[in-house]
Amino acid sequence: MATTPITTDKFDSVVTSSAKPVLVDFWASWCGPCRALGPVVEEISGELSDKLDVYKCNVDEEADLATRFRIVSIPTLILFKNGKPVHTMVGNMPKAELKKELEAYL
Repeated sequence: MATTPITTDKFDSVVTSSAKPVLVDFWASWCGPCRALGPVVEEISGELSDKLDVYKCNVDEEADLATRFRIVSIPTLILFKNGKPVHTMVGNMPKAELKKELEAYL
């Protein structure tokens, strides 16, 4: 399963209506670490698709969401459960580390 872009106007309905936890990758196209983490997030999306929905939020296009969640460094990944943020990860990381952190909340 590929990650899906998320926009400010659909964010609340998508995150709160999901039966599964939701991971949102806050990123930008000009960010090197974001580009490095992107394929890892895509792989995680496929591997954990039965337990997790994954979305990408371009902070340049969705500045309101970046401000709302106080994104000051990218990449930032926020895991939501029942519509509420439960875990935040900042910076690039190896796939095994990301998967381990996520699985602790799934």
